[in-house]
Amino acid sequence: MDGWYVDDRCSNCDVARQLAPDLIGEVDGTSRFLRPPRDEAERRRVHAAVFACPTRSIRHTSGPPDRRLDPFPMALDGGVLLCGHNSQHTAGANSYLLLRPSGTAMMIDTPRWSPALAERYAASGPVTDVLLTHRDHAAHGRRYADRFGARLWIHEGDLDAAPDADEVIRGLEPVEIGEGVTAHPLPGHTAGSVLYLADDRYCFSGDSFYWSRTTGDLEVAESVTWYSIEELAAALARVAGLLRFEWVLPGHGDRRRLPVDEMSRRLGALAERTRLLRPRPIDFTAVRW
Repeated sequence: MDGWYVDDRCSNCDVARQLAPDLIGEVDGTSRFLRPPRDEAERRRVHAAVFACPTRSIRHTSGPPDRRLDPFPMALDGGVLLCGHNSQHTAGANSYLLLRPSGTAMMIDTPRWSPALAERYAASGPVTDVLLTHRDHAAHGRRYADRFGARLWIHEGDLDAAPDADEVIRGLEPVEIGEGVTAHPLPGHTAGSVLYLADDRYCFSGDSFYWSRTTGDLEVAESVTWYSIEELAAALARVAGLLRFEWVLPGHGDRRRLPVDEMSRRLGALAERTRLLRPRPIDFTAVRW
């Protein structure tokens, strides 16, 4: 593959395939190069995968990657940046920077910890808040919050994963945590899972639901719903008619932008499909990325 390969540390987290889906695919439960990049745009996509991969498994036979080609944080549109540099301590979850009209930013979940990366993210604007979607993504939250002088948020259901959080979301009612930004408790994946909605445009869904390239639709990861699929179904039914957004921005699984009405229709259909699901054994290989 023109020197490109994926080494055997790959954890099949899907991050590389999100960034270079036409170049890197899933083969026998791991990522593999389907073909080498053919032009500069494709080489940029491969390097995004290189610098996002939590296990550093995207390699080239020529040696270490050129750090000047690191694209992160990478703009998804004018209001959100993808942090990249996914962490093994969050199972390779995506994290984001939400830019605010005041010139500040909020970090949703966390990339791997590095003082140099913290400096890079802070250059996008003073980070006022680090918003944790749930316990699985709590690693590095305190370090980033302290580095930024920011408030660390988590729901009480997952408080033991960040017991020194500065702000604790309680109960099931939506909570406004900043101008235009609302936390919606969504228990199911974990007891304290939270969805963050910003500007009726961005939905940071954590691991509650995601965009599946396999099905071409919103999906729940039913085979890795740790707490309760019934609770998740009830939570989705509660919020499906309330949430308005264009972007679904999950921790695991792909991102997608659709017109608001189309996304609302799909979320309602997802809530109905989830209502029919029943508990099943944990099976990572069953996730339909």
